[in-house]
Amino acid sequence: MTEMLSYDFMQRALLAAVLVGITAPAVGIYLVQRRQALMGDGMGHVAMTGVGLGFLFQTSPVWMAVLVCVLGAVVMELVRSRGNQRGDIALAMLFYGGMACGKLLVSKSAQAGSGSLESYLWGSILTVSPGDLATIAILGAVVIAVTVGLRRQLFAICQDEEFAKVTGLPVRVLNLLLAVMAAVTVTVAMRVVGLLLVSALMVVPVVAAQQLTRSFAATQAGAIALGVVVSLAGVTGSYQVDVPSGPAIVLLAIAVFALFSAIAAPLARRRHRAGADAGPKVCDVQLPAQSAPAESGPAGRAGLAQ
Repeated sequence: MTEMLSYDFMQRALLAAVLVGITAPAVGIYLVQRRQALMGDGMGHVAMTGVGLGFLFQTSPVWMAVLVCVLGAVVMELVRSRGNQRGDIALAMLFYGGMACGKLLVSKSAQAGSGSLESYLWGSILTVSPGDLATIAILGAVVIAVTVGLRRQLFAICQDEEFAKVTGLPVRVLNLLLAVMAAVTVTVAMRVVGLLLVSALMVVPVVAAQQLTRSFAATQAGAIALGVVVSLAGVTGSYQVDVPSGPAIVLLAIAVFALFSAIAAPLARRRHRAGADAGPKVCDVQLPAQSAPAESGPAGRAGLAQ
């Protein structure tokens, strides 16, 4: 362990892992609430075009990916808000076109065949430069400030947009802001997790935390904690066994989800039996006339309280 920390690239990789472990679940919880768990995967496809442009023009692939991915996120949100039947087809064209365009641009760049593209697809602890770390820190700070600072407002639009409009929230602005934050998170995480797997780190820690938590705030805190733990463990493990960091992180996250699911099942049965033994109770609390609907299951329980 001491030997690993003596290398500058490992210090940068571990710091980047902490930042990614925080930002990905912080945004992912809202995507899970909206049943848009695969949105990050689509944005990863779009970000490929930005990486290709960065290679072609010999500029920072990260910043080019940020620009392209943000533009793609705005287009995706506008298509989603219209809600027509052709929306899914338009998004599919955007996703697949982004990946195909990125590959073509890379093939025409001076770095074609160097293997650099694979590090963006799957993540690599060797490729986190000081400049990349500074970019990840800046963008990560913005994402955390928005997702935590506007937690109540973003929670409201994820639960019920119509109710949020009635309360006077700027729903369209918040939707666009959430889409942009998701796009930024994809580019933040691509050096550590990779574009093809970033969606998993945005979703799996969230659904794992939902197995043991009963409020939105607890789920968000638990998901962020899990994200940091699996990111650090994955980067450390990838160094020890010489494998890409992205797959190592995602497999660890899935293993944690499986463990938490196994723990949650008997706990749920025990609570159910305890409730049945106690018998029916009369609730003397009157609900407000207008309240946002809550979902059933773990996702709904996570959204009942902030």
